[in-house]
Amino acid sequence: MFLHLGENIVVPIKDVIGIFDVETSTYNSDTLQFLRMAEEDGFVEKITKDKPKSFIIAEVNKKSKIYLSPISSSTLTKRSKALDYEL
Repeated sequence: MFLHLGENIVVPIKDVIGIFDVETSTYNSDTLQFLRMAEEDGFVEKITKDKPKSFIIAEVNKKSKIYLSPISSSTLTKRSKALDYEL
């Protein structure tokens, strides 16, 4: 099954490592530094030009990738749990 992250981006649910809320996660300076370094290294994909509400860490082709999504972390979490029930 796949998790729709926004726009035309989907990832296999089995490849999702974590779903995080941007607003609450970025209060921590370590998280901000992690996201900045990941962006500098080319591991971040912005799904939309809108302000991101969540970021998703996934494994793509055996490499970690971070998606900045316009969809809230709570909605993405609910979607991922709904997909678990369908299996």
